[in-house]
Amino acid sequence: MDRAQRPASTKSEDTAPGPPDTCGPGAGEARIALELLVHGVGGTTPQQMLDDPRTERITGDDTAAVFRRADDVDAEDRPDDYRGRPVPEAYVWCNLTSGNSARALWLLLLPFMVVNLAHWMRPAARDRARTIRLYGLLVRLAGLTLTVLLVAAACEVALDLTAWQCAGTDACADRHSWLGFLSDGGWWSRPGRRLALAAVVPTALTGLLWYLSRRTWSAYESQQPMSQQPEPDETAGGTALGRPGFWYGRRLVARLRAAHTAAGLLTVAAAVGSAAARFDRRPGGPPLLDVLGRLLDAALVVGVAAVVWVVGRRGRSENRIDRELDAHLVRRLPLAALALLVLTLVYAGWERPGWQSAGRLPGDATFGALALLQGLTAVTLAVVAHLLHRTAPDPRAAMRGLGGPAVVMLACALGGVMSGGVSQRVADWLDGTGASIPGPPVVLTWQASVIPPLLVLLLLLLGLLARRAFLLRRAELAAVEADYADEPHDLVRTRRIASTRAMATLTDRAPLVVAVTAVATLLLGAGALVGALTTGDTPGETAEDSYAVVHGAAQTAQALGSWLIGFGFLLFVTWGRRAYKDASARRTIGILWDVGTFWPRAAHPFAPPCYAERAVPDLTWRIATWTRAEEGRRLVLSGHSQGSVLAAAAAWQLTPADRRRVALLTYGSPLERLYGRWFPAHFGPDALASLHAEVDCWRNLYRRTDPIGGPVRLPGDTGPAVDREALRDPLAYGRTPEHPLPAPIHGHSDYQADPAFAEERERLLGRLHPEVPGQRPES
Repeated sequence: MDRAQRPASTKSEDTAPGPPDTCGPGAGEARIALELLVHGVGGTTPQQMLDDPRTERITGDDTAAVFRRADDVDAEDRPDDYRGRPVPEAYVWCNLTSGNSARALWLLLLPFMVVNLAHWMRPAARDRARTIRLYGLLVRLAGLTLTVLLVAAACEVALDLTAWQCAGTDACADRHSWLGFLSDGGWWSRPGRRLALAAVVPTALTGLLWYLSRRTWSAYESQQPMSQQPEPDETAGGTALGRPGFWYGRRLVARLRAAHTAAGLLTVAAAVGSAAARFDRRPGGPPLLDVLGRLLDAALVVGVAAVVWVVGRRGRSENRIDRELDAHLVRRLPLAALALLVLTLVYAGWERPGWQSAGRLPGDATFGALALLQGLTAVTLAVVAHLLHRTAPDPRAAMRGLGGPAVVMLACALGGVMSGGVSQRVADWLDGTGASIPGPPVVLTWQASVIPPLLVLLLLLLGLLARRAFLLRRAELAAVEADYADEPHDLVRTRRIASTRAMATLTDRAPLVVAVTAVATLLLGAGALVGALTTGDTPGETAEDSYAVVHGAAQTAQALGSWLIGFGFLLFVTWGRRAYKDASARRTIGILWDVGTFWPRAAHPFAPPCYAERAVPDLTWRIATWTRAEEGRRLVLSGHSQGSVLAAAAAWQLTPADRRRVALLTYGSPLERLYGRWFPAHFGPDALASLHAEVDCWRNLYRRTDPIGGPVRLPGDTGPAVDREALRDPLAYGRTPEHPLPAPIHGHSDYQADPAFAEERERLLGRLHPEVPGQRPES
């Protein structure tokens, strides 16, 4: 029997791919059908989604909710009024990412978000459980280095540049009257006490990150999914997104939050205590303080070992909803680190006659060690990812499975830009145009100096991509004329359509840009680290005795890099402030989070919160409870752009019986083009094929002018059953009786304006009618 002829109750027997027309129309009559609309990136209003100014909230709250038209609120009581048409509902989740103005400040957490993405980018693999665990461990360790880097940057600004260098130099302190009490010979003017007081800044930053992580967990990610047992195919194959505990990572986030908070506090303790210990260990130093300093150093080593052990001990538990907490560890590790920090502050503040601040704090060693560790982690991760990719090669996977290591490298580069940028700008502000203080660590200056050549390389790459787009546009001119052969041609109109198509293909070149940037960052960063460690001077000072052209290039790179790295940090702050005041800018920045915060916090607890841990349970509960309320109810899950990803994730969370009552309609969907390529272990060909086999029916719409959405491209013979032929865009080339005004080029938006959308929805609703089998499609 053909799949299109079967009643929906026999769907469990259908596991093999169907023919191209598996979504053919049925002739039955359903009691009532529901169309649940899920919007995409950027968000929208329920009035726009439902095309009605009068809407009412059915369920949910001010953050995320389901809406209906006012006339459809009691639709279940009037099923006869909805024969042949569905009841439309809209799930609005945009406030999860762009509703609150304070969320614009999440831009400062961008490196944490990027490294968290790398955890989910691992290649698909078979029978390599230990290697998969090693991959997750390496990403978590990379995330830990970013936390230490951020706190170390705060220590560099507050402790080294301000309290140690500027407050200890009369010329600098005289220019900043607010530092007078630290340099007037009073009680606070002792170097150790200055450091202890300045340690409040990085300590407060660590506490703020802990608070935000804990608060956002309660607000966004504490929604428990529907309790269910893992199915055999969910644990052995398909995708992990169907596992019961996938969207509830409370235990891991709590463990990582404790470890990263402790790591931040220990970083502050090390920065404060190292300067005092260095003074105490000189010949003739105070023996009692020397012993105390060594004991604190030993305790610091034990604390670091405990943090690394906690981070590396275990990953996510997804086969069940993990409601347990490691209570003793979560509570005691940050408190122990805080106690050690307090002892260190007391130790540093002790009276030490003759102690004067001179030079820099040992920041070069800290930032150099972090850069070396991050580079080695990225390289090791690349080896592990390559081994995983070899077990199940996916030709569509971005960078042959090396997307995760490349993204880790970019996250480290972002962290370096932000830490170096704030250090450079604060040093310039404190020192003015003079040279009264040594300034930031030399390694940060070397890292800033490699930014200009990196930007030149990227500009060349972008030029090559622009040339490719231009050549592709020339090829598309003929294709556009062939697609609209029955209409008189206008060269300007043809060029515009061809240009839109060509520009849309640039999205597929993102792996090349990421790969070049990551490799160049690794090589240039390694060169900067070697230069800083071997010379101990800035690039300009190192090249003083060289050729004039070399010296000039070194000075130019150093000055320009310092300006660029500071400009990059100021750009982050400016965007955040503008988004705080400007709703339109806030919505634009919210789009970044729509894509970047879909995934749970598995590698970094201070990353922006995962909205899908609220949205996916919302959708799953709504679908399951509505379809189970009455026998014969069926539902079309209609998702646009990022909404199609949420729809797929919710469908995977349903039980097999509930999935048989759901048809999936996606349009402008990045499921394969973005998620399938960059996250192959979770959205690869096997995962999408399993989704197609498990839902009642799935149809996907896309345009060649769409830079985000694309075909699903299922393997084998199942692809034509899902992907409709690319929609025409624009709908009409010139003026027609149906389109008396020039039809717009929609690209990624307004898929509902295409008649194909209504046609496919009708076919899906017909397919869901269970009472009377549909006719066999004619061959």
